[in-house]
Amino acid sequence: MARPPAAITTPLPTVLWFHGFRADALAHAAELERCARAGFLAVGIDAVGHGARTDSTIADRIARDGGAMPLMLEQVEQTVHELPALLQRLEADDDADLSSLSVVGISMGAFLVYRAIAAGLSLRSAIALLGSPAWPSATSAHHSPERFRDLALLSITAEADVSVPPAAVVHFHADLDERYGETLMRRHDVLRGAGHLLGANDWAHAMSLTHAWLVHHGT
Repeated sequence: MARPPAAITTPLPTVLWFHGFRADALAHAAELERCARAGFLAVGIDAVGHGARTDSTIADRIARDGGAMPLMLEQVEQTVHELPALLQRLEADDDADLSSLSVVGISMGAFLVYRAIAAGLSLRSAIALLGSPAWPSATSAHHSPERFRDLALLSITAEADVSVPPAAVVHFHADLDERYGETLMRRHDVLRGAGHLLGANDWAHAMSLTHAWLVHHGT
């Protein structure tokens, strides 16, 4: 967790940051500090099975199930179910302003962002990087477009991403535009030529877009 460096009016606009598969909250310490300097209470979330509660059976389960997706979606769902209790604690103990709540997620974390929105998490803004709103399950976020209607949503994809191809995001944003009309509150940016593992320049650009979106829409 990172807090603004100077005493300012509380409660604080809050951003939750969701990491990628087999990473942890500490991977985004620099991004959390940057958000804190902009006035946010910035909270890195260890997803279920990650970080301090790493699941030692992950490798075996991936091999058994024929890939990471089933396990990842299970952990996404479990983490989403934890969020209401976490938010209550942040509001009570850490001056979080839940009326100014934003979320950011990378890869698995972006799946988590889309799923949390579909599950009804009340947000000011959301940024999903290198993830998808569609997966082969009834919980897939694309089944709940109404939850995205009035949300400031930025999706960032990588043009050459073979791990999470951008087509589902393209289709989802097109569907939202068709249903509810185009708006400056909804945007899809594509990192041209980039793959799922971003180089330094693409990462810096994605973080600049993310930070600008948070400052503009999340406070």
